[in-house]
Amino acid sequence: MAARTNGSWRVHGLSVEGYRHRRDNVPCQDAWSCATHGSVTVLAVADGAGSRPRSDEGSRLAVDLAVEHFGRLPASEVDGPFAHRVLRQAFLRVADDFADSTGGSADFATTLTVVVLAPGWLGHCSVGDGFVVLRAGTEDGERQFHLLPQPDAVSEYSNETVFLTSPDAARRMRTDCVRDEGVDAVLLSTDGLAQAALSWSGGVPQTANESFAAAVLRSLDAGAVEAGSEDEKLAALLRSDRLTALNGDDKTLLRAVRVGGGV
Repeated sequence: MAARTNGSWRVHGLSVEGYRHRRDNVPCQDAWSCATHGSVTVLAVADGAGSRPRSDEGSRLAVDLAVEHFGRLPASEVDGPFAHRVLRQAFLRVADDFADSTGGSADFATTLTVVVLAPGWLGHCSVGDGFVVLRAGTEDGERQFHLLPQPDAVSEYSNETVFLTSPDAARRMRTDCVRDEGVDAVLLSTDGLAQAALSWSGGVPQTANESFAAAVLRSLDAGAVEAGSEDEKLAALLRSDRLTALNGDDKTLLRAVRVGGGV
């Protein structure tokens, strides 16, 4: 899609199939969506479980339900406890509708990561291994990037993740509320970009990879982009040998930069 302005945010997203899926002629199992409801903009990404036969459908359904239900959250500034409560309630509505639509089948298993951009606050809700990076503030003239906390790993010794269809999804889901008027850009991604977009220590992501984040936001910061051109440039990056060597999974990058007003 071409970059478009949603309220106070210029938004662009793209999902591409990973090397293994291109090789085996398997459709991309990632999905993303965004929508603006009044002064609230919702961004969502999802990663369908590779071992499940209908997870590509599941990821698309998850992001569609997310932008619908999270778009009903308050537009006005909220305090922390209330924000966590409404984020959790929206997640449970998404999970209920997802189960109703899929018959509760694990064949549609998918992760889900959501960001709500509202006047005075930013909400984050995630189940699984997607991640969110915010740009806010400067230090010594350099823009600063911040990795939002991710849900706890399933176990210390496992690379398994939790899906929207998992029995313990509601317990393992994480919510965060950020109130910082300096936030002027947001990145959401599935785990296919985790090695490139994050800095790691001891096998655990610690911070954002600032050079990667700055590079992928540059074109949106520059202003409106020509229809189709941004898709081609971003697809070429996500399919590049350099990123494929780091991770052969499907890749999704959803970006938003502020074009006026505060968070």
